[in-house]
Amino acid sequence: MVILLFVAGLATLMIGAELLIRGSTRLATVFGISPLIIGLTVVAFATSSPELAVGIRSALAGQAGITAGNVIGSNIFNILFIIGISALITPLVISKQLLRMDIPLMTALSAVVLILSQDETFSRADAFLMATVLVMYVWFLANRSRRESTGTRQEYAGEPGSGSYPRRTLLNSVLVLGGLLLLVLGSHWLVDSALSIARFLGVSESVVGLTIVAAGTSLPEVVTSISAAFRGERDIAVGNVVGSNIFNLTGVLGISGIIAPLDISPGIIGFDLPVMIAAAAVCLPVCFTGGIISRKEGILLLVYYAVYTLYLILADSHHDSLPVFSSIMLVFVIPLTTVILTKTVLREIQNRKKSS
Repeated sequence: MVILLFVAGLATLMIGAELLIRGSTRLATVFGISPLIIGLTVVAFATSSPELAVGIRSALAGQAGITAGNVIGSNIFNILFIIGISALITPLVISKQLLRMDIPLMTALSAVVLILSQDETFSRADAFLMATVLVMYVWFLANRSRRESTGTRQEYAGEPGSGSYPRRTLLNSVLVLGGLLLLVLGSHWLVDSALSIARFLGVSESVVGLTIVAAGTSLPEVVTSISAAFRGERDIAVGNVVGSNIFNLTGVLGISGIIAPLDISPGIIGFDLPVMIAAAAVCLPVCFTGGIISRKEGILLLVYYAVYTLYLILADSHHDSLPVFSSIMLVFVIPLTTVILTKTVLREIQNRKKSS
C-alpha cells in the first residue's frame, strides 16, 4: 500500500508539473514575456515545482530532513544524472551567452548555502536572503529581456494555445490552478509514503530526501532535458538543469525556510553540500570555454552519481566497508574531476589555436 501511495504521489506530481509548465509557459507568451524569461524562469522554475511543493509540505510538517535533503539531492541528481544521461544521448554544446552568468551563479549559491548552514540551521534570515537573491535574479533577467528584439517576441506569440485573448488566458489559468492542486496532493502522498519507507528500511529522513524523494521530484527535469537532447536542443538540456538548481537554492530553500527554520544535519554539511558544490564546479569550465560535454564525460557524471548514492546507503547503515569505500572515493573522485576540468580547458585552447 505504501509503495502504491508513493507511485501515485510521483505520478500526481508529474501530471501537476506538466499542467503547470504548459499553463505558465502559454500565459507568459500571452502576456508578451520574452523567450529568455520563459526559458530561464518559467520552464526551469515550473519543473522545480515538485521540489517546492514537497519543501513547503515538509516544512509545515516539521520534517526538515526531507526539505534540505530534497533540495541538495535534487541539485546533485540534476547535474550528475540528468546532464550525464543527456550527454550520453548527444554531446552537449553549451551556449556561452545563456550560461556565462548562470553556471557561476549556481556554483556561488551552492557555496553560500554551505556557509549559511555551518551553524546546522537554515534560519528565516538565511531563507529571506536566498529569496531576495531569487527576486534580484528574475529582475535582472527581466531587464535583460527588454533589450530583445520585437521580432523575437512576436515569434513566440504564435505558441500553442491559440484563440481569443480572454479564452486563452482563462484556459491557461485553469491549467496552472489544476497543476498547483495536483502538486499539493502529490507532495502530500510522496512525503508521507517516503517517511513510511524510511521507517521500514531503517534509514534517516535525510537519506530518503537525498535519494528517493530527490530523484522523484526531479522527474520533470529528467523528461524536459532528455526530450530536449533527443530533439537536438542541447542548450535547453543544460539550461533547464541550471535554472532549476538556482530556483531550488533560492526559491525552495528560501520559501520553505521562511515558513519554518530548517535543521541541517552535520552529515549533510560535511559531505552532501560539498558534493553539490563539486558537481556545480564541474560545469564551470563550460561557461568560460563554451566547450562540449562529451559522451565519455556524461558516463563519468553517471558513475559519480552511482558512487555517491552507494556511499549514502553505506554511511547510513554504518556498513563495515564504509572506511575503505570512503578512501577509494577520495582517490577516485578528486583525480577524475581534475581530469575533466583540465581536459575541457585544454580542448578549448587547442580549438582556439586551430581557428586562429
